[in-house]
Amino acid sequence: MASSRLSKFWCSTSNSVCNAVSTLRKVTGVPSRFYSSEMQKVTLIPGDGIGPEISDAVKTVFAAAKVPIEWEEVTVTPILLPDGKTTIPTVAINSMNKNKIGLKGPLETKIGKGHVSMNLTLRKTFSLYANVRPCKSIEGYPTAYDDVDLVTIRENTEGEYSGIEHVVVDGVVQSIKLITREASQRVADFAFQYAKANNRHTVTAVHKANIMRRSDGLFLQCCREAAEKNKDIRYNEMYLDTTCLNIVSDPSSFDVMVMPNLYGDILSDLCAGLIGGLGVTPSGNIGADGVAIFESVHGTAPDIAGQDKANPTALLLSAVMMLRHMKLHSHADDVERAVLATIRDGNALTGDLGGRSTCSEFTKEICRHLE
Repeated sequence: MASSRLSKFWCSTSNSVCNAVSTLRKVTGVPSRFYSSEMQKVTLIPGDGIGPEISDAVKTVFAAAKVPIEWEEVTVTPILLPDGKTTIPTVAINSMNKNKIGLKGPLETKIGKGHVSMNLTLRKTFSLYANVRPCKSIEGYPTAYDDVDLVTIRENTEGEYSGIEHVVVDGVVQSIKLITREASQRVADFAFQYAKANNRHTVTAVHKANIMRRSDGLFLQCCREAAEKNKDIRYNEMYLDTTCLNIVSDPSSFDVMVMPNLYGDILSDLCAGLIGGLGVTPSGNIGADGVAIFESVHGTAPDIAGQDKANPTALLLSAVMMLRHMKLHSHADDVERAVLATIRDGNALTGDLGGRSTCSEFTKEICRHLE
């Protein structure tokens, strides 16, 4: 329907454009809607371990789906500065600042002094203040639950992950939890905006303000203020421990949840476990100034890297999130439908999905569903 209206619009404004689209459609057999969007550049960060393999799978599927995207591939291998700190290469920073949209595979964080999380560095560099993780049961991939359809929205820049730690005396370390009104209000407002944009009906603020009265209390106050501005969305509040209890008892009782950083890190992984794990869970990081990076949140799996055994589902579904963020809804629907159909049919599944197929075979089967 949308493509029909778009075609009429083009015909009424420019017969030459309409004729060109019609000719392309006849010659290639591809629906005209594939030509209705201009090419957009997207920064691609393949990542480490299995990252390059699953990134290649996304590129293959996008090519089969005729998605109007041009990939600009960069590396975020850290650069050591003279002061001993690490940073992202300038090329990667410039690419993200220019393109605004990025897709990222898993990144390795080395253990030891001086090594920082590149995921955390990306969040800080581009002010990626909200992590969005939808968790929905997948037909054909049975788990203990079959009715999960919820979203966790995590404040991504402060809280216990602010990195403010010091030794008080030998054997005593203090870590400071930082909560600010600006960051809390920003993510609270975003949660309600997300709910409206995605036809969600309830936002639950997850907190421990009964214990951390000032820090979580401030976060909760910001959520209440956001709720006052969005009375068409139901709002409630729940302690973190009660939330965990209720989620594993009845996941269907939750819709959108918003919470501070540490709670979101834990709770989003718990929710991923409800639908089968991080290998099938998409994730997006929304930032200031229109910047957004979508990612697979599972590990680099170095034990199977380079063996064509990786499951690209999480990165593919994250790429679907990315397409919807870019307003490329029909392409997002096509790719998502093909991925879910492949899992539902069960003819070419990777090992972690219960099959024996390779990453390449799984990807090829997805492409077949796009034909």
